Amino acid sequence: MANRTVKEAKNIHGTNPQYLVEKIIRSRIYDSKYWKEQCFALTAELLVDKAMELRFIGGVYGGNIKPTQFLCLTLKMLQIQPEKDIVVEFIKNEEFKYVRALGAFYLRLTGSALDCYKYLEPLYNDNRKLRRQNRAGQYEIVHMDDFIDELLRSDRVCDIILPRIQKRTVLEENNELEPKISSLDEDLDDDVVSDEEAGADRNEETKKPSLLSKKRSRRGHSRSRSRSPIGSGLREQRTGRTRDYDTQLEDYSRQRDRDRERDRFGVSSSSTSNRHWEDRGGSGTNYRRDEYRDDYRREDYKDRRYDNRDSRNERDRRRH
Repeated sequence: MANRTVKEAKNIHGTNPQYLVEKIIRSRIYDSKYWKEQCFALTAELLVDKAMELRFIGGVYGGNIKPTQFLCLTLKMLQIQPEKDIVVEFIKNEEFKYVRALGAFYLRLTGSALDCYKYLEPLYNDNRKLRRQNRAGQYEIVHMDDFIDELLRSDRVCDIILPRIQKRTVLEENNELEPKISSLDEDLDDDVVSDEEAGADRNEETKKPSLLSKKRSRRGHSRSRSRSPIGSGLREQRTGRTRDYDTQLEDYSRQRDRDRERDRFGVSSSSTSNRHWEDRGGSGTNYRRDEYRDDYRREDYKDRRYDNRDSRNERDRRRH
């Protein structure tokens, strides 16, 4: 008696509502402890309190195919067949997410295609997390919108085969359902508008620096024209200095070459005279050799110093 469907219940999809659950799973639910203790003599009002106590969703688990509390309450709703208003209130309940999941699952089993799309599609905006117990008895996290998407697209959810429903495109072509309006479209439109405004602001900002650069270039051009005579005078002065300096360097190099030639000839003659005095046993040869040696070192030092100064001047010339 406790497992029979109420007399006032109507057939769903041409069959008994409890037959929507497979016979093996249904028999396991009848034998479960939760069904015998908690689901006995439940009414639609008392069913709400049991749904509020749910802490996870799921089908069957374990090697013995044990049903979850979520599946037991689903079968109890198929047995007592609550009114449509109560199921809609389950779906609209925002405080208890597992009550909403139970109502959505029951509506997907018993409702028409129009009711499923009408009441379940708004739940895509619910991103709350749900705990689901898998076949191995372990818990996993799934979001509400993912669960609703499985109800509308998958053939089996929580180990129960779902009745087939018409596709949305067919209902839209028959004018039975309005085209889907996603909440993401408004966000995309806002993003497009903001991107266009940002692009216009960037174009204005790029135009302003271009005008400023043109004004600056004109000012710089006028200044260069006004300062051109002074710059030319400075260039002439610099070029005049460099030319005078070049002539002085040439004169100095000629004089230096002459002095070197004289020193060479002087050293050679002194060396021959020193040899003559050495042959005769003269005593002033060492003094003369030291004197010529010191003079040659001084001239070599001067030559190096002038060469360094010439290299510096050439560097300065290249820089200018």
